[in-house]
Amino acid sequence: MTHEIDDIEAQLRAKGVQVTRQRLAIVNVLRLAGDHPTADEILSRAKLEDESISQATVYRTLAALEKVGAVLKNDFDGAGARFELADRAHHDHLIDLDTGEVIEFHSELIESLQAQIAAELGYEIEWHRLELYARKRPGG
Repeated sequence: MTHEIDDIEAQLRAKGVQVTRQRLAIVNVLRLAGDHPTADEILSRAKLEDESISQATVYRTLAALEKVGAVLKNDFDGAGARFELADRAHHDHLIDLDTGEVIEFHSELIESLQAQIAAELGYEIEWHRLELYARKRPGG
């Protein structure tokens, strides 16, 4: 078990989440994911690590992890829920409308502009989520 998994396990226990072998397998899938997998994709990947994992276990685990803030659930344009660990650095998403690909990005310019707009309106941003829906330019 890696140091990173140990850290995640300790965080979950501190939040009162019962940590099981199956839940750790699901967390590991999310930790290694280079994409934003659906629950069914998480299930198929987790089964490679532990064949006893069921669809119900995945859904219950994702709900429990989301409830304690360990997992973020994204629903990009109604395309179905996709998941990622919440401990990653802040980022925004660009969704390719033709392929469904989800691209993570971070822009200090956007962050600064959002903070400026909020301040001008008398607010301070606690958190935000930015999703850009786009199509590739021809030849792009």
